[in-house]
Amino acid sequence: MSQTSVTDAATARRIAALALPALVVLAAEPLYVLVDTAVVGHLGRVPLAALAVGGTVMTLTAWLGTVLAYGITGRAARRYGSGDRAAAVAEGVQASWLALAVGLLVAVGMQLGGGALARTLAGGGGDVAGAAAQWLRIAALGAPGLLVAAAGNGWLRGIQDTRRPLLFVLAPNLLSALLCPLLVYPAGLGLAGSAVANAAAQTLSGGLFAAALVRERVSLRPRPELIRQQLVLSRDLLVRGLAFQASFLSATAVAARFGAAAVGAHQIALQLWFFTALLLDALAIAAQSLIGAALGAGDAAGARALARRFALLGAVCGVAFAVLIAAGAGVVPGWFSSDPQVRDQAMVAWPWFVAMQPLAGVVFALDGVLIGAGDTRYLRNLTIVAALGGFLPAIWLAYGLDLGLGGIWAGLTLFVVIRLAALLLRLRSGGWAVVGAVRS
Repeated sequence: MSQTSVTDAATARRIAALALPALVVLAAEPLYVLVDTAVVGHLGRVPLAALAVGGTVMTLTAWLGTVLAYGITGRAARRYGSGDRAAAVAEGVQASWLALAVGLLVAVGMQLGGGALARTLAGGGGDVAGAAAQWLRIAALGAPGLLVAAAGNGWLRGIQDTRRPLLFVLAPNLLSALLCPLLVYPAGLGLAGSAVANAAAQTLSGGLFAAALVRERVSLRPRPELIRQQLVLSRDLLVRGLAFQASFLSATAVAARFGAAAVGAHQIALQLWFFTALLLDALAIAAQSLIGAALGAGDAAGARALARRFALLGAVCGVAFAVLIAAGAGVVPGWFSSDPQVRDQAMVAWPWFVAMQPLAGVVFALDGVLIGAGDTRYLRNLTIVAALGGFLPAIWLAYGLDLGLGGIWAGLTLFVVIRLAALLLRLRSGGWAVVGAVRS
């Protein structure tokens, strides 16, 4: 076997060693939510609706944690790549203080304002709002643990430790999946039992990640300047995320104006899109860690080679998804709806959904490359431009011209194409490949 083949095989093993455990961690929370929903669903319509309302708030909190984790992975990976493991772990310490502070604010805020928030989301008072407020106040007690766990995922991925995050996320989620039905039914807590199980799992997970920091034997003292740098990085990713949220909410709003069948079909396709995005995120997380480490070690050429490898892997994964989705066109929509009009509308979006998969595979991979490189300002600006200059005008034009669901998904495809073109240009320029333990 040639030296190039050996190197390629080693790189593939490193990517798999990071991506596969990350995929399991990413999938653990959605799978637990499905279990939770199934358990609560048997309590009746009101508890299920209350879980949907309260769960929306905690999903947003989890999203904040994901933003923090993505930011800290690249920073910790740079330190680790430069040979300074202690400094990489120190990034985790400061991120954990930041996560704990935000988590405590969420927990206290929900005790004080959970009722008002639940009434707002539920469209007024009533049984659903009251039950949602109760669930939210209890579940929010797990917010500090949830966010500390997110920060822990970030710094451990940065030092390329994939074993502990897997254990620290899976074990509490499995415990909660067992605890939830016991508290809801035999213990007689009902909907509150679901919230207790959520909070317990998140607190345990956060505690495990915090204990891992303590075992590293580094200073646990807060360093405001380092926290400020992390906030700047998280701010760019947060703004980028808000642009995504605004775009997808607008798409749903336009789909709703085309009727119940159109919005139902849009929801099916969109949730499947989010599922494929979840799978591709595992590849992006591996890119964050390996690119950050390469740049931290001063290896710009190696980072660029890795970036090309990730782009190729993203394309391959995207093509594989496209083939599977195309093959399931006549079957998959029927899993989600028995309404023939909904299935017919899904077929309108389906060709666009299939066609964008290879493009999206490259986009997600290169997103991970630039996040790992700390090039988040470029990503932020690109997402805003693609949303305001492409996606949002296209979907509202689809509404104005009565183009239906096909127009909406054409707008989403345009969004992906704009981002792909700009990311490829950025990759070719090499301006993202700034070496050093810290990106200046």
